Amino acid sequence: MSKNKLNIIIILLLVVAAGVFIRGRTLQSSDVRLYVRHSVTDYAVWKAGYDSFEPMRGDIFYKAVFQSVQDPNDVTVIHDFHTLEAAQAFANSPALKEKMGKIGVIGAPQVWYVKIGAQ
Repeated sequence: MSKNKLNIIIILLLVVAAGVFIRGRTLQSSDVRLYVRHSVTDYAVWKAGYDSFEPMRGDIFYKAVFQSVQDPNDVTVIHDFHTLEAAQAFANSPALKEKMGKIGVIGAPQVWYVKIGAQ
């Protein structure tokens, strides 16, 4: 194997390992996942505003954004927290509600909390 191919393999392995480290750990039985689904006026505008809210997400250890396959302005986000209290504090934050209004969220979002079911 050439040195270039070996270097590429090493770089790819490091990227994968970094991705696993950055994404966080697997949910534990005490962790809580917050789901929020809402409609937005313009996904690109909403996503830019969502990304700019990063400093307010201190207790979140994993997050993801999904778009409906039928309507790209139908958005669902997930945020993982270590406690229900942290998830509720984030979801009920006046700063979050204000931000949602500014970035084009339409109507009241659907919000629910889950944890891993018993095995």
